[in-house]
Amino acid sequence: MRLRRKLQRLIDFSQDYFALFGLPRRYRFDPEQLDRSYRALQHKIHPDRFATGEEAQRRLALQSSARVNEAYRALRDPVGRAQYLLSLRGIDALSETNTALAPAFLEHELERRESVADAQDRRDPARLDELLREVRNDAHALESTLANRLEREAWDEARDAVRELKFLAKVGDDIEAALAEVEG
Repeated sequence: MRLRRKLQRLIDFSQDYFALFGLPRRYRFDPEQLDRSYRALQHKIHPDRFATGEEAQRRLALQSSARVNEAYRALRDPVGRAQYLLSLRGIDALSETNTALAPAFLEHELERRESVADAQDRRDPARLDELLREVRNDAHALESTLANRLEREAWDEARDAVRELKFLAKVGDDIEAALAEVEG
């Protein structure tokens, strides 16, 4: 019984992800604080600590650990963090009913994808590395823009930036796969 009360006091499932880790509810925060809070929570609620407890205690420990892991993954990832912040405002950033991206952005990314395909066909890892650096730099700049939009509570603009950031992440993944193929 004591273990169950201890476990119930540690995780409040009604808390949002930020509150769970003691972080301010904003895009920019100290990632080291997130990591420290995550490790501390996992240490306290890890299912192994409750392995000898009752079935209900073990189940609650598993659920708590899963919740902490889910929250950590969401906040650690820039896209996931922005999506979560917007979801707290009732905004689904990646809603399938509105997937529009700016034409200039799409045109630039189409050209980039053509460059990736050309570099892959030529088996040119140096060019693929360069394209990957460009994508990462663009994503980093967009993360800053996104943070500013979220701080200004420009929700529609933030939603658009999340979509673009998600797109850039996919482009980056595709370039990494092409690079692995060329180098492999």
